Amino acid sequence: MAYAPLAAVRDRITVGAPLPFNVRDADGTLLLARDQRIDSLGALEALFERGSLVDMTELLSPVERARTAPRDLLPELWNDCFDQVDVALRRCGHERFKDALEDASAPVAVLIERDPDLAIFQLMRQDESPLVQYGVNHSMHTAIVCRLVAMRLGWDAASTHRVFEAALTMNVSMLELQGVLAFQGTPPTREQRDAILSHPQRSVRMLEASGVTDRDWLDAVAQHHELPDGSGYPAGLTEIGDLAQLVRRADVYTAKLSPRSSREAISADRAGREMFMSDPGHPMTAALVKEFGLYPPGCFVMLASGEVGMVVRRGHAVNNPIVAVMATAKGEPCPEPLRRDTSFPAYAVKSALPARHMPVRLQHHMLAQMVS
Repeated sequence: MAYAPLAAVRDRITVGAPLPFNVRDADGTLLLARDQRIDSLGALEALFERGSLVDMTELLSPVERARTAPRDLLPELWNDCFDQVDVALRRCGHERFKDALEDASAPVAVLIERDPDLAIFQLMRQDESPLVQYGVNHSMHTAIVCRLVAMRLGWDAASTHRVFEAALTMNVSMLELQGVLAFQGTPPTREQRDAILSHPQRSVRMLEASGVTDRDWLDAVAQHHELPDGSGYPAGLTEIGDLAQLVRRADVYTAKLSPRSSREAISADRAGREMFMSDPGHPMTAALVKEFGLYPPGCFVMLASGEVGMVVRRGHAVNNPIVAVMATAKGEPCPEPLRRDTSFPAYAVKSALPARHMPVRLQHHMLAQMVS
């Protein structure tokens, strides 16, 4: 680590406010963690006098960190991004929401472009996420899908960014309700159903109250549950913008991949096939299926060899990913993950597996190493 004197960044410290970085002693020992507070000017001066230090990498902006961080730190940055987007979305309807959303989402866009496989992994490995966070997590997952598919479709930068923002904010009026419904093992009540049917319009009103004036963004949020045959909601439209059409498809796809208290997540190969069968020939759906493949990073699979493992990188074909084998054909854990190219017949994917069938777990940092 490279350190700088704390005194050199005194302009970034506000007495009584959360620290934007860790503060360390002259020997590197942690003194104060990020978000702790220095309560008085005297305490701050004392830290200067004892030669306190700060890690220079922590002085980078979130976007700069996302661009330059070592690969093994990317999973940690993804966790930070989810937390920051959560905070930003819950400020919708209040002052400076647009700035907060841009600050929180900008590093997400960088991480997606830097390592799309690790971005897809965020969707697939949701086992450890509390269901109470479902609302924010689902919006993030949908936004990741939208950005990747828009890039595959060759959309311009402005449209790609706009659909990304629309996906992040599509459900801003019902974040808490989504967490409740994810826990709830029974159908929605009448009151909950009414809230679901009205949430596109309510989300638009909240965004407008926050200063959002971009009509394409607002229309995408308002229309993201509309269907071309007029059977969607809330207005039963038949003319629907491209942004809303992509958000809807990404929303449906990520919902299939998300577990509930009442069911497991649908396997990615089945989710892809269901999307294709329900919407054959549409370029957006075709691009989505091609982008994610049948076995996206984060899927658990069994190979023709009898080995089982996790997909860590997409391959050249939708059914030929790169897999990190974690257990032998005899069911014995591997000391270290073994990299398998499933384009070879001996290691072809035989089937997808639910997470509960995996004898061992591959941690996020191990995935980051395997895709390098």
